[in-house]
Amino acid sequence: MISFARWRSPVASGGNRYDDEVVGALGGLGLEVRERFVDGPWPVPDPEDRAALAELLQTERVWLIDNILAAAAPEAISAATQRGIRVTVLVHYFPSDDPVHSADERTRLAASERTAILAASSVVATSAWTADELARRYGRADVVVAVPGVEPAPLATGSTDHPHLLWLGRVTATKDPLTCVEALLRVRDHAWSAQLIGPDDLDPDLSAAVRRRIADAGMSDRIRLTGPQHGEALARTWTRTDLLVHTARSEPYGMVVTEALARGIPAIVPQDTGAAEAQQGAGAQVPVEDSAALADALEDWLLHAATRTAWSTAARYRRDRLPTWADTAEIIAGLLSDSDAGAGST
Repeated sequence: MISFARWRSPVASGGNRYDDEVVGALGGLGLEVRERFVDGPWPVPDPEDRAALAELLQTERVWLIDNILAAAAPEAISAATQRGIRVTVLVHYFPSDDPVHSADERTRLAASERTAILAASSVVATSAWTADELARRYGRADVVVAVPGVEPAPLATGSTDHPHLLWLGRVTATKDPLTCVEALLRVRDHAWSAQLIGPDDLDPDLSAAVRRRIADAGMSDRIRLTGPQHGEALARTWTRTDLLVHTARSEPYGMVVTEALARGIPAIVPQDTGAAEAQQGAGAQVPVEDSAALADALEDWLLHAATRTAWSTAARYRRDRLPTWADTAEIIAGLLSDSDAGAGST
């Protein structure tokens, strides 16, 4: 049996989605997974929350633990592994990179995370980019990579008149919707429409700034910030989308990118991030926070049929080679069942 220590974000997140899908896929492989949800304001928990996690880890022999917990409770990880308990840390997010935390808190989280990562019996990351970062930041070079799977999806038909562009994610500084808006304003002379979709109540000031910038530019009829979409509404949006625009400043992988590729939709993504790893050339890669470079890529795609054809061809090629969640689960299951893996260094 595998015990999985988790924390569920109160809003939709890629981390929640990854964890949920992996649990289901591990079950599909015939493995019993016991989810143990941990309360508290992680990754900045109260002392009693850390104590509760430390106590929980002593109750089983094999653990998978989300890094949002592990990074804030290195003492709990060390105490467990020193008793011979197998603890595998799953890393799909670096709390120390999140601008929602103060600079001092981020520094503390980085130091805390380093201790936890080195104390773990093993570590699994959701991208090669993340694994490389773990090696660079903390010296952990034996990280196993299990990229997110993606559900098969029908090919998008695209828009019926002008191109339709989609930005999909949380409206936060990390996801950087303003760079997307600024780039769109630079190509306003061309025909297109755009939607920015995702939770818009996490940073009310930023959401207001995005709406204000769109309105001040007189573009509210062409650029819409719509809040989150789910189910059939989101499926309809995907169907009419021609291009995904992804502007995250930091991105361990970018599940939204492979969700686009699963529908044959190319993407513009930030270079030197996990999103570029997910995209693998099915579109363009531009520097983070560079609205001019993003606008240039958009204009190339909007004006040149050869560019559109090349990107779409690459997206469909990638579509046929995307991993499934069963593939992801098999990698994690293999790591957890490896009886030869030893405890991490301290």
